[in-house]
Amino acid sequence: MEIKKQKWGILSDGTKVHLYTICNENMSFSCTDYGCTITSIVLNNKDGTKTDVLLGYSTLEGYLNSKFCFGAIVGRFANRIGKAAFTINKTEYKLDKNDGPNTLHGGFDGYDKMMWKGKIIKTKNAYGVKFKRLSPDGEQGFPGNCIIEIIYLLDNNNNLTCAYSALTDRATPINITNHAYFNLAGNGNIGEHTLQMNSTKRLEVNPKLIPTGKLLDVKGTPFDFTKEKKIGKEIKDVAPGYDHCYVTEMYDPSNPQCGLPLDDKDLVEFCTVKEPIKGHEMSVYTNMEGCQFYTGNFIKGVVGKNGKVYDSHDAFCLETQCFPDTPNKDNFPTCILKPGQEMKAKTIYSFI
Repeated sequence: MEIKKQKWGILSDGTKVHLYTICNENMSFSCTDYGCTITSIVLNNKDGTKTDVLLGYSTLEGYLNSKFCFGAIVGRFANRIGKAAFTINKTEYKLDKNDGPNTLHGGFDGYDKMMWKGKIIKTKNAYGVKFKRLSPDGEQGFPGNCIIEIIYLLDNNNNLTCAYSALTDRATPINITNHAYFNLAGNGNIGEHTLQMNSTKRLEVNPKLIPTGKLLDVKGTPFDFTKEKKIGKEIKDVAPGYDHCYVTEMYDPSNPQCGLPLDDKDLVEFCTVKEPIKGHEMSVYTNMEGCQFYTGNFIKGVVGKNGKVYDSHDAFCLETQCFPDTPNKDNFPTCILKPGQEMKAKTIYSFI
């Protein structure tokens, strides 16, 4: 295992931005303290070549000017909050309306455009980086001073672990995920990738993609990936593509304690994605109750790494998270973090 840190650029205010690269014998990944962003995941191919399976940019400038959150951390509440408002203890909090009438990924001032403090960490079997920042009371409209830590770790078994933790001094919604866009072939349409999910239900949404509060069975619908199926097989039936939250096996409606994870010891396998040409596979493990499956529907003509042009359905996202609009849905597992609690969410991307 190897890890290196290098200067990657300077922001307009003089802040230095760093790039960290972690390698084992079979793969590597890079990440930066700007946006707590994973900038690349490079896998070895069987013929001795390498494939970067993550969409993004070759330079810092690309991330500075991007609106797509490629590989970045999103929060304080990932995904959507309906009508850009919620209430805690009879106090209403109003947020940015940056997605029509709703809030998406925290609003206009996203975590993807913020600097994080990075520190190299090593364990017995893994190397990585710990990022940390204080989200002050009132940032993005959310209550409470919230200390957030993000850990990216790579081990010798090609497991990339993303661990998210948070502490607060006031009750606040918290929902943090990484917005990685994957293409296991390295480029082109992901329609030939196959996907198998351990999920029998998804959240019903309205035309603005806000959950109605209902869970729907996927059986017999284009949303059914309980058996391995090409992503592109029925994507035209859900135009413009998939952008839906699936329910993982962590969800237990009979358990009154279900909701925001306070323990990251138990994970479930959510899905496996396979790519037929390069032969790469990726499995996702998590302790979160939801996972947003998104097929890059709104990417059109975006110039990315090495001049590659990204278009709709050239990538897929698997964003593990609390259910969207949870602050406004009493029947959803809670997303409210209280003083004295520590949120501990974990997701593992395991590669072959």
